[in-house]
Amino acid sequence: MPSKQKKSKPQYSANTADRHELYELAVQSVASEIDMVDETYTQIRGRHAHVLREDFCGTANTSCEWIRRRPENTAIGLDLNQEVLDWGLTHRVSRLDEVQQQRIELFNQDVLSYQGRLADIIVAMNFSYQIFKNRDTLRQYFSQARAGLNDNGMFFIDAFGGHDSWRNLKEKTRYNGFTYYWHQTGFDPITANMVCHIHFKFPDGSKIKKAFTYEWRIWTLPEIRELLDEAGFSKVTVYWEGTDEETGKGNGCYFPAERGEDDPAWITYLSAEK
Repeated sequence: MPSKQKKSKPQYSANTADRHELYELAVQSVASEIDMVDETYTQIRGRHAHVLREDFCGTANTSCEWIRRRPENTAIGLDLNQEVLDWGLTHRVSRLDEVQQQRIELFNQDVLSYQGRLADIIVAMNFSYQIFKNRDTLRQYFSQARAGLNDNGMFFIDAFGGHDSWRNLKEKTRYNGFTYYWHQTGFDPITANMVCHIHFKFPDGSKIKKAFTYEWRIWTLPEIRELLDEAGFSKVTVYWEGTDEETGKGNGCYFPAERGEDDPAWITYLSAEK
């Protein structure tokens, strides 16, 4: 019987690490998010979704996960950053087999103006829609998303909040081979605008500062729900995270809710039905 070798720790450094790979490892959880949107759609609509559109798709990691789920699934990815789309094609789409690659399309296009194929599901994750800083533009985006759905389509987004989201802070999380820093700075209580940075630090002491920077408006859940309603969606649902009884922390399971808990930092999902 062959011996089991101990898995070596990745040897990341500022000179060798790829910021897109680190972002996927630290920020994204594409398998669980696809589980959530796929199961929710099937439960509500009574059938599987097949066409997914990923807005602000970045490396198209989510779209690739969708493609792997079922041979009938197809995906559309939209992003304005050609550099990150090229990275996704080289490092993520290329890992799909030849048939799977034919079922995914990436476009360097604005989510506010795309008028291509209609989707069963549209997702805009990692709070990406918060680049829209006024009500008219965010409502326009939500209306555009609704117009991009089939008759029984559903739109999914995530949101974050709690009083920690309204202050300057820096949080760190250790991963296998690197440390991830989430840095909120420059919050303006009048406009609710904030600048956020992602930094990475490595065991050799080297750092990638401001690997990613975001200039967002922190939208509240009531504002988001109102704008989805105004955009014409027939039903908007908030999915709140359950609590682990032993730790008192989130358990990673989300359920429909009309009331939430006063937590200093929370993440939630919303669905909007056409």
